[in-house]
Parts: sequence; C-alpha cells; structure tokens
Amino acid sequence: MRHISILVPKRAILGSLEGSRQLLTQVNQFFMAAGKEPIFKVELVGLTKETPVSGGLFTVNANKTIGEVQKTDLIIIPAIDGDISVEVENNKEFLPWITEQYNNGAEVASLCMGAFLLASTGLLNGKKCATHWMAANEFRRMFPEVNLVTEKIITDEQGLYSSGGAFSYLNLILYLIEKFAGRDIAILSAKVFAIEMERNNQSSFIIFQGQKDHADDPIKKAQEFIEKNYQDRITVEQLASMFALGRRNLERRFKKATANTVAEYIQRVKIEAAKVSLETSRENVNEVMYNVGYTDTKAFRTTFKRITGLSPIDYRNKYQREYAT
Repeated sequence: MRHISILVPKRAILGSLEGSRQLLTQVNQFFMAAGKEPIFKVELVGLTKETPVSGGLFTVNANKTIGEVQKTDLIIIPAIDGDISVEVENNKEFLPWITEQYNNGAEVASLCMGAFLLASTGLLNGKKCATHWMAANEFRRMFPEVNLVTEKIITDEQGLYSSGGAFSYLNLILYLIEKFAGRDIAILSAKVFAIEMERNNQSSFIIFQGQKDHADDPIKKAQEFIEKNYQDRITVEQLASMFALGRRNLERRFKKATANTVAEYIQRVKIEAAKVSLETSRENVNEVMYNVGYTDTKAFRTTFKRITGLSPIDYRNKYQREYAT
C-alpha cells in the first residue's frame, strides 16, 4: 500500500487539499468495490494537529504531525495563499522533512502555489516546475535556479511533480492516479468527478503581465514605450538609441529584468492586445492582426498559437460570449 502524505500548511487553500484527499480516497473505494484491497493510505500531515487554512476561515485536523511520520511514499503540497514570502517562512519547518523524505525515496508533488514551498527546499534547482501563471514573476524572482515553465499544467522530473494554476491541480492528481493505479482507474475517476483529462497546457489562460518589479529604470521605460506603441514597428536599435544604451547592453539588461528578450516582450504585448480584441470586439482576425501591428498572416497565427496554445479562431470561440455555444 502506497503511503500518501497530504501536507496541511498554514494558509493552505482548502479546495486543493480536500479535493486531492477526495480523489485519492475514492480510488480506494473503486478497488474495494471490485473486491480488492485499497492501494493508498492517505493521511493529512501538519506541523500541528490543528491548522487554520484558507485565511483562517477553516481549521483542518491532521491525522499526524511531521514528527510522527517516519516514512512516506508520496508527499502532496497543496496551494497556499496570502503573502507568499511570509507564508513560505511560516511553513519552513516542513522543508527539512520534505527533503529528508525525498532523499529516502519519497516523491513530492506541489499543487499550484504549493510550488513555492517545494522550490524552497532546493530540490527543484535545475529542474522544471509549473505554478499559477499570475505568480510567475514572483516565482522567478525568488527561485532563479528553477526552470519555470508557465505554459505547462503538469511537470514530472525525478520524482518531483508540479501543477499549473488553480484547479489544474486536479489534472496532476489524475496523472498520479494513472501512474499508480492504472489508466482505467484514472478514467473512472475523471468521469466520477467530471474532470477533463489530457489537459497539458495553460497558455490560453495566461494574461501577460510585464515584469516591472525591478530597479532598472531605463528598461522599465522601454517596457512602457513598447506597451503604449505596440501597433508600430519597434526595433532594438530604436530603443537602444532612445535610452542611450548600446544594443547588446540593452538586450542583456532587458532579459535580466523581464525574463524576456526585447523581441519576445514586443510579441507578448501584441498578442495580449490581440487576445483582448478577439474576446471583446467584432473585428475579424485579419483586422485584429493589423491593429496590433502584424502584416504577415502566417507569422501572426504562428506566434499567437505558440503563446496561447490556440489559433486565433479557436481562442475567439473559447472566450467570446457571442461565439460561445
């Protein structure tokens, strides 16, 4: 029987904690209904037996504290809310225990903002990780050694798993169920809980928020110029001249400050404007393309799909009320 420890951090988000517990314990019900032994031993594990969660609205009673769990097979770290730096500090007693269990063979999965706790152990350094797209800039600032993949819903690397934003944690739990209980049980779980399977990309949900939490003032002004003039053709040379910087110096500082090259940043701003138009206007795709400064249809569609995971038409069908069925 696989021992699963669902952590109960301070300020955990109750939904991801209880949702994970429900899915995993339901797997046991499926097995027992088939006359088989349950395959999971699911326990809630906290720093104390009682922990306030969801901003103090609820209290979760843990089965055990970390001091009472000598060995486990899978640790699940639910999402946490509040000031993320403060909450990582408030939950730091979990970190050596997680590291010890991983070094002793346990696997570890973080759900959404739980990635901040997992990354704080150092176990993710040099590895891929997903988290909520809204927290991407803060995550990169706090954990530059981790390879954050904002478009991914699930990552799986060397026994360390992570999920993207919010309710996408359900897809990671299904992924783990398939891995440990089989495809048939994962499909059954998805049907019982009405979860869409095979979601592996959260790009269409991402709203681009230019990283401005830095102290490089010329770069911040360059970002603002791009955001106000994205319809025009903007070149690196133009920006370098405007802010009295050498091209290579500008590109180096821009990448360091924003985690994007200048060209990438311009593309992201243009595509974000195109997304808003597709969501809210009656303009056709070509009109939207011209309005954000593209003249090459193929280039626009290719860039749009690379950034959002959808074609412009599919994006409009997904998000514009008028086109929804």
